[in-house]
Amino acid sequence: MNWLVETGYFAAAVVFILGLKRMSHPSTARSGIHWAGIAMVVATLLTFLHPQIDGRYGLMLLAIVIGGGIAWYSGNKVEMTDMPQMIAIYNGMGGGAAAAIAAVELMRMSDNPALIEQHGSLALWLGVLGAMIGAVAFSGSIVAWAKLDGRLKKAFNFPSQQLINMIVLGLTVYLGIVIAAVEPSSSLVLVFFALALLFGAMLALPIGGADMPVIISLFNALTGLAVAMEGFVLGNAAMIIAGTVVGAAGTLLTQLMAKAMNRPIRNVLFKQFGGASGVEQGEIEGSMKASDPMDAAVQLAFAERVIIVPGYGMAVAQAQHKVWEMVELLGERGVEVRFAIHPVAGRMPGHMNVLLAEAGVPYDMIADLDEINNDFETTDVTLVIGANDVVNPVAKNDASSPLYGMPILNADQSRNVLVIKRGQGSGFSGVENHLFYLDHTRMVYGDGQKVVGDMITALKTL
Repeated sequence: MNWLVETGYFAAAVVFILGLKRMSHPSTARSGIHWAGIAMVVATLLTFLHPQIDGRYGLMLLAIVIGGGIAWYSGNKVEMTDMPQMIAIYNGMGGGAAAAIAAVELMRMSDNPALIEQHGSLALWLGVLGAMIGAVAFSGSIVAWAKLDGRLKKAFNFPSQQLINMIVLGLTVYLGIVIAAVEPSSSLVLVFFALALLFGAMLALPIGGADMPVIISLFNALTGLAVAMEGFVLGNAAMIIAGTVVGAAGTLLTQLMAKAMNRPIRNVLFKQFGGASGVEQGEIEGSMKASDPMDAAVQLAFAERVIIVPGYGMAVAQAQHKVWEMVELLGERGVEVRFAIHPVAGRMPGHMNVLLAEAGVPYDMIADLDEINNDFETTDVTLVIGANDVVNPVAKNDASSPLYGMPILNADQSRNVLVIKRGQGSGFSGVENHLFYLDHTRMVYGDGQKVVGDMITALKTL
């Protein structure tokens, strides 16, 4: 029976990897999620056959019913605009589960020292490290969820914050070493977990909205590593392989996100940027020039090439379906339309891609920054809907700006720019967007869905 369980775990882990691979492209991402889901069901069912379960099926079924019920309800209820915070909270639950496994094992070892020899010293060290990483990912992800959900202000700072963080981290590491090298007593284990949870929360508190895609990806990587380490402690092949793959993928994605913002990971963690208030602004030349949906529709209708740059504002307005309806009308008039996606557009990696896919936009119409950035110079109209910081030209020409050096979409280089925006506020980073003040930019104010709907009505009359 043990051979059957271990073989099944290995097969499930292989399907996890294949599912993750399929998630790397939009056309196969849905099936990749299904593959991973099937693997999870198989791994869960195999666990009922594990010799160490010892007949405790009632608690397992209760946990599955409660957890599955909450996930089913929340997954069906969640709006697309709330998807980033759901990803953050689900990711945190993974880290919390790994930390809980470690807590149980460490408590057992404190009551029965003979188990230390049974697990081995390497497993004990990895268990402690995985416990710390999982606890940090759990509490940090909870804070990220609270910020994205509007329950916490974007950034929380206090004097000597980084010094205090380092002291808390140092104490956590010291207790971890004592637990692994000397004795995993119950009191030390409890203090160790309390400090690890505190450090995770304090790590995420000062991080603002513009850096949130990076920090969510980082916590995802930490969760994967924690699961892999606890899998080693339990001798569970599925946890080891799946956790390692998720940790590696999360690490690579974190590096890509940081590169897309031209910000090293250490700056994301230890320097405030996103959501900062009171950012000093240089004097802006020009003024915002308002337009209306009719004039905007005329510009689009008589253009040859149009690029649409979506952002979080499109998600808030739930305008993606109207945008696609407008694009279909433009296509009937012979207008070439493409979508430009910045790597950190929205509140999590791939947020805009998911929204556009939901509306039925073909994948070959969607291009990332590297693929499309050189095409703005030959574009007649760039339509920016809900995006802000990712098209701000100060990132290229103002060394004093917090955005300086961040790769942006070159919307300012197109012949004409239309911006659909609710009002005249700055972006999530708190930096005023100089694109809005350029001579060839026109602002169309209002709710994104309503404005695009009015533009569709105007297009039908032309």
